[in-house]
Amino acid sequence: MTDHDGGTRPRVCIVGGGPAGVMAGVLLARQGVPVTVLEKHADFHRDFRGDTIHPSTLEILDELGWRDDFLRLPHDAMSSVEIAFGDERVLVADFSRLRVASPFVAFVPQWDFLTFLAERGAALPDFALRHGVEVTGLVRERGRVTGVTGMQDGQDVRFDADLVIGADGRNSVVRTLAGLAVTADTTPIDVFWMRVPRRQGEHLPLFTGGGGALICIDRGAYWQLAYAFSPGTADRLRRAGLDALRSRIAALRPELADATSALTGWDDVHELKVRVDHLRRWSAPGLLCIGDAAHAMSPAGGVGINLAIQDAVATANLLGPILAERLPSDRELDAVRRRRLFPARVTQRFQDRILRGFSAPADAAAPIRLPRPLRIVRRLAFLRHLTGRLIGLGVRPEHVRPAGVRPR
Repeated sequence: MTDHDGGTRPRVCIVGGGPAGVMAGVLLARQGVPVTVLEKHADFHRDFRGDTIHPSTLEILDELGWRDDFLRLPHDAMSSVEIAFGDERVLVADFSRLRVASPFVAFVPQWDFLTFLAERGAALPDFALRHGVEVTGLVRERGRVTGVTGMQDGQDVRFDADLVIGADGRNSVVRTLAGLAVTADTTPIDVFWMRVPRRQGEHLPLFTGGGGALICIDRGAYWQLAYAFSPGTADRLRRAGLDALRSRIAALRPELADATSALTGWDDVHELKVRVDHLRRWSAPGLLCIGDAAHAMSPAGGVGINLAIQDAVATANLLGPILAERLPSDRELDAVRRRRLFPARVTQRFQDRILRGFSAPADAAAPIRLPRPLRIVRRLAFLRHLTGRLIGLGVRPEHVRPAGVRPR
């Protein structure tokens, strides 16, 4: 094993270069805490990742003085969420009344968002990002996690740390190695992700329901599509054939009938098994999990990125001042869970409610009937603003504390 940092012992090693990991790293380094973020991929550029930057995250960027620079990146702004359901359109969430600097959702490719954060981190002397490091083990001394081991460029590497943060997503290696117990919830959907060509100037609703659900994300030259279906029925959909899937998509959005011919085989269709779960404990001596590693979210509402960012902010607020002086105690590590578990669980239940009734059966298109939650929202206008707050800001929005301010 080699000490990859040439003998320098970083105070914090973050495993996972997604939104939770990079944001936590930047915020801790901003407080003078040496941080090394480890990302197993060579870059951030991977498809089929969430792209919705919600008002809560934009507010955090504003508090950091970065919002204006961020919004200079190419993006689309959405001030409300409308669902097309059969021949009906229902406004389900309105962000316009939120008392924030940016009352809208910004659509920015996640790789651009992560690159933006990493560039801010690179300007800090205590921030380091290492790509191409696949973590395979935890280092333990006297019952405490004191680092990680892994592979980089075919070589064994080791990173020592006073605190290891697992931010490596729903398939977290860190939480598995730490033996942290996971409680899984039932999920109402699984998803097929795919891409099809987009005609210049073509605009489609973000969400379309009725005998299934289709999400259309504008990627410029192509549409990134997510087709939702009942859990456990992916094999039956495949047996029905690619033509049947094309027909289902065209039934939801006739404009895509020609574009789906670009799907030439099942290799063009990627299955996402939606998993919703949470850890009973987020921490162990010397270790903490945050983001999807602590509570995997469904794709409903695109809130996963923003919950992960909220976790990162809470982590920096609660632990940054402590790490500047000493190791956090087990109870101080657990403070992150005590603050963030409630909003995560409430959001998961909210996601479950809005997803039920949207998945399509495997053998035939479901009858087009507006789900009951949408009928209620259509009748009661104030619910659009409540839903807008839940999606846009979350249950317990976090705010960046000035560097050096101790939590109460």
